Order: sequence, then C-alpha cells, then structure tokens
Amino acid sequence: MTVLTLNSEADLEQVLSENDTVIIDFWADWCPPCREFAPLFERAAQSHPELAFCRVNSDEVKPLARAFGVQTIPTLYVVRERILIAEQPGYMAESALDDLLKKATALNMDEVRREVESSDGESEDQI
Repeated sequence: MTVLTLNSEADLEQVLSENDTVIIDFWADWCPPCREFAPLFERAAQSHPELAFCRVNSDEVKPLARAFGVQTIPTLYVVRERILIAEQPGYMAESALDDLLKKATALNMDEVRREVESSDGESEDQI
C-alpha cells in the first residue's frame, strides 16, 4: 500500500472510516530523523498492505498535530478501530517498527474497548 498524505482533519476522518488500523507519522521537512525514518515507513507500508500508513507534515497541518498532542517529531501513532493504541516519539529502527506493528495488530480489541470503557470516559484515546 502506498503512504497517504493527510492534509486536513477531513482526510484523517476518511482514512479512519475506511480502515481498521491506521499508522500515522508526524514529521517535518527540516527534521533529519524524520528524513531517515521515511524510507523505513515506506517499506513497512509495502510489507503491510492490510494497514493504512499516513504521513502528516506537522508544520503544514498544525490542527492535526495539535489534535494528537504532538510534542516531538518524528512521532508515530497507531490507531485501531478509532482507538489510539500506541504513541512512539522519536526515530525508530526498522526492527522496532516491525515489533510495534506486530503488537498493535495482535491486540485483542474487545479487551482494549473494555479497558477504555472502564476508565469512565477519562481516556482521551478514542478518536
């Protein structure tokens, strides 16, 4: 699968509505670790066509960066069934990215939903 570019909240909403699992990379042009991570992210997208891979330029799409609370770049977010299940700030090695994707796809989402519901709405993890 190709990596999609998200330019608005509407783009994000469309991707979330069409895919169970969405991997989002927040980055910027001036960020050397972001540039180093980009080819790894592209390879992961090719290796996992069942997942939606998206990139957001945090300098150009500030509303999305604010909505996710991006503090550092690159930062990777994994959203599954509209629930934020992972946040990884900083550069990731390819093996770490593969491990994160395996763990994210192996999660029992019924258990995750029960955990979110039991937090009495205190969690901001639902997107």
